[in-house]
Amino acid sequence: MPQMMPMEWTLLYITFLATFLMFNIMNYFNQHPHIKTKTTSKIHTNKINWKW
Repeated sequence: MPQMMPMEWTLLYITFLATFLMFNIMNYFNQHPHIKTKTTSKIHTNKINWKW
């Protein structure tokens, strides 16, 4: 649509940018933080001595 005026392109860009930002901000603040439970699980490792 090259016949559109530059001001219309600017308003179109601002509209899409504002919609994008609002959508991202709402999704970011809508997430509930997970409560971290205190779990201390030990990792069992088998130590192997390699002899070449």
